[in-house]
Amino acid sequence: MTEHWSASDPGVLRFPSGALVRGRGLRHPLPAGLTPTFAIYLLGKQPPPAEWDARWLRWPDFRLPKDRRQARLVFKEALTRAPNERVEVACGGGCGRTGTALACMAVLDGVPADRAVAYVRRHYDHRAVETPWQRRFVLSFADDA
Repeated sequence: MTEHWSASDPGVLRFPSGALVRGRGLRHPLPAGLTPTFAIYLLGKQPPPAEWDARWLRWPDFRLPKDRRQARLVFKEALTRAPNERVEVACGGGCGRTGTALACMAVLDGVPADRAVAYVRRHYDHRAVETPWQRRFVLSFADDA
């Protein structure tokens, strides 16, 4: 069985279901300790290959994902894998796109869409979800089911 993240590890967010997901910025060094077993990379350009299973979601900085349907699919996959694996969500800085993705995952995990940004800001990073359109994306995420 895979050793899991600890809720006290830097960047780790515990969802209401108990699932743990680490958010981080790729411009920062990989944190010491355990590495992911699955990751979602939210970038405008394809990331370099990872040593673990990873998905690339085309998502330019300060914007929204290019494919909303694909975003929903990879967020669901991450939540499905999180109870048994070390799941990481990452963008360049670890706040805007990562925070938005984590807020969307919180919606999928049962947090009301109008509270998801506040949830992620309280439990992950107070700067998460940086732009008005990222906040609107989270609010409308539940409607895209």
